[in-house]
Amino acid sequence: LALVYLIKRFYKTEWKGNWRKHFSVDEVNGYPGHELKYDGRKMVTSYLRVGVSSNGTWRIYKLRQDFVAATKVQTEDDITASTVVPASYIDGELNQRYSNPSVKLVKNCENRLFQRPDDAINRGLDTQTESDLAEDGNFISNFEPLTSADARELVEDAINFQEYSRPMQQLICRAAESEGQYFVSSAHPRIVDGEHSKNVRYLQKRPDLANPRSLYLARTGTRLSRGLTLEQPVHFPVNAVLQGRRNNPEDKKAGIRPLAVYNPIHYQELPELFMDLICSLTGKSPSTTGAGSEGALTKGPFNALSTTADLNNALVSFILCDYAGYSSAAGYIGVQRRVDHDISMLIPEIWCRLPIKQRDPKYLIKNGYLEKIEDFKYEGNPVNASRLGYRITEKFVHAFFGKVFDSPTTVFDEEMLRPETQGMDAYVDGINNIVEAQQKVARAYFEDGSIDDACPPLRVVLNIMANGEYEGKTIDDPSLREMFTLDYLLKSDWYKERLVIKQQRDAALWQMNRDYIEHKLDDSSESDTGAWAALQDRMENAEAMLEWVNSDSYLERLQGTLGADWIHRGQG
Repeated sequence: LALVYLIKRFYKTEWKGNWRKHFSVDEVNGYPGHELKYDGRKMVTSYLRVGVSSNGTWRIYKLRQDFVAATKVQTEDDITASTVVPASYIDGELNQRYSNPSVKLVKNCENRLFQRPDDAINRGLDTQTESDLAEDGNFISNFEPLTSADARELVEDAINFQEYSRPMQQLICRAAESEGQYFVSSAHPRIVDGEHSKNVRYLQKRPDLANPRSLYLARTGTRLSRGLTLEQPVHFPVNAVLQGRRNNPEDKKAGIRPLAVYNPIHYQELPELFMDLICSLTGKSPSTTGAGSEGALTKGPFNALSTTADLNNALVSFILCDYAGYSSAAGYIGVQRRVDHDISMLIPEIWCRLPIKQRDPKYLIKNGYLEKIEDFKYEGNPVNASRLGYRITEKFVHAFFGKVFDSPTTVFDEEMLRPETQGMDAYVDGINNIVEAQQKVARAYFEDGSIDDACPPLRVVLNIMANGEYEGKTIDDPSLREMFTLDYLLKSDWYKERLVIKQQRDAALWQMNRDYIEHKLDDSSESDTGAWAALQDRMENAEAMLEWVNSDSYLERLQGTLGADWIHRGQG
């Protein structure tokens, strides 16, 4: 099969079926060799690491011979501004293969990205980090400061020195010739209490700014594909939500319960997804001292607002845009399979190769690519496993991971797809850990009164998390699940209230703009005709906008947008 993929990759129609003359092997000691050649050039096989064995060895798997990695342009990281608009606002400027009723547009707010290059300790593995650290003007944390003597020692160790990529080699050679200065090696974390720091960090120059050519080519290709003029903007709205979740096995010494109950990819419908987002439970990480809730939407340490405002907005966004909530596993799958970030890095390669129809969870569920996780009893006690949603099956692995790997089912075997087979006790405790953490977090909304600021569907979720039911109904009740649909949202009084609040706030803004311009006119001299005329133009524009935002037509145009949250009831 690998040979078929290889021929497929290099085949040209002008060969007219005569492919054999292009592929050959040398004769070694009178026998055919084992290294395949294409037009006299040796073929190179590529491999990918997917996890680490219990003894620390890497789990390496062969990629298909016709696999070519996608070119990715990262434009977002931690801090992003976003808005949701109806697709009709930018009709004709979007990819017509998508049918989302509204879309989320995002814009990065950062110039540099805060990176933790865990794999850089392996020389030559993380070439991006080695290249970045070899540049001047870096902000670096928890790397060991090395001297020129250290640099000379590294250079003299010729075998290990050659494992570095070229930029890091050049930096070390320069450092070896410079006395009285410090430098860092990507493979040398700071020594803390006799051990390497597990929290090395640096600020990476944003890739789309460091290499603007990639983004320019992406925009130009998209412009040509969509038939846009040079004056029309090129929008790249969100079209897939692929969250990463960090999982860990039990650590009794540190008092950390297991969390590694997810297989490589899960899908959750909105009620279960928002139970997760409200709690934002994270496993033990090299950059933290423990595990637990990071606050709603992982924004606990950074948010001065009541969390219901962000959660209301996020829920409205998901419903309006019809986004599906997928997540990938990082850290561990089950108590034994350590995967670090290998799967999270792989998922975009899979997703960009899936036709749009096949990304739809309805299609995946109907065709057996996703299986629902049902509640069950263990040792006589109920286990709310349905909170985990759906998970991928062996059929998904064979069909879609087969686009990348020669033998996908050996990459994701039974123990990876069903973590409970690695130990049912740990699996059940992990689910109970999630349910109990969700209950604890939800009860805080009742204690501080912020439950009153939650929109009705969110209030349902919080009640289910805290008490297991809402008005005598469980989360499986069709009448409750209907509250998370677009049809319900658009007809609901609380969504219409959000639109009215948005209209009122916009009207207040334009009233303030008009009053400011009027004040400037009073302070200006009519003899300065240029300035006076400009202010008059702005006054006319402000008055026109004020009339427009107060109209019924403006309120109708807001349909399909986020509107505005009430923040706290009675404080519009």
